[in-house]
Amino acid sequence: MKILLTGSNGLLGQKLVALLRQQPEVALVATARGTNRLADLYPDLRFVPLDVTDAAQVRQVLAAEQPTHLIHTAAMTQVDECELNQAACWTQNVTAVEYLAGTCADLGIHLTHLSTDFIFNGQAGPLAEDAVPDPISHYGASKLAAERLVQATPGLRWAIARTVLVYGTVHGGGRSNIVLWVRDSLRKGQQIKVVSDQWRTPTLAEDLALGCWLIAQHSAQGIYHLSGRELLTPYQMAQQVAAFFELDATLLEQVDASTFTQPAKRPPRTGFLIEKAQRELGYQPRSFVEGIALLAQQSS
Repeated sequence: MKILLTGSNGLLGQKLVALLRQQPEVALVATARGTNRLADLYPDLRFVPLDVTDAAQVRQVLAAEQPTHLIHTAAMTQVDECELNQAACWTQNVTAVEYLAGTCADLGIHLTHLSTDFIFNGQAGPLAEDAVPDPISHYGASKLAAERLVQATPGLRWAIARTVLVYGTVHGGGRSNIVLWVRDSLRKGQQIKVVSDQWRTPTLAEDLALGCWLIAQHSAQGIYHLSGRELLTPYQMAQQVAAFFELDATLLEQVDASTFTQPAKRPPRTGFLIEKAQRELGYQPRSFVEGIALLAQQSS
């Protein structure tokens, strides 16, 4: 099988490159906007620059490469940035998906599209795949619009992989994550405010990559919830980080979400039920403490 990956420079994209390179039956084509951030790690990686918001480029690259499967991880994911730059958010998260889905349908390519718990209002979690979406931010609205577009594309073989609060280490810089932020702040003796009235099932990036690979491997169709199993508040996550690294947990200040002024609303309680992915795909995520241990190995 030949897999074309969008967003190969991002957190999930990088983990997918690392995983898919190890599969003998996979020919991998990595794509992203701009230059390949993984060139020094994998000099032999096939990389093609691709701007998914350019319809002609999408068609040209997919027609030239002829993948059997496409895993679409490229997106604008900073929730506040999406709220403040709504047109750019829509172009990257919806218009691009329209181009990809249409071209995949025309060329008979199986599409795995990444989505998010932010399509829900956060009034009831953890959630199964059939929960009713009701986004409360522009980011959530854009991701729901993209899901509906994928589902409505005639002739497309598709899977939607929804996930929650992905954390992991990125090669070549990038956004931090809750584990490293808490660890590094506590190591410096800094007091930090951590929210205790939001609930998530945090997802290790390596586990999410594995879930996406399982979907592609099975050519699975439909919606799958891929996240960790444990429903935790960021404050509880921070406590586990402090305990793992034997740092001073008294520096963690428990606050509620209203402490922070952010342009976009966050759903208070999401988290996923992952039984469908476990049953149909054999998806088995690591525990949060196992995720912390892996990040500890990857970053000093």
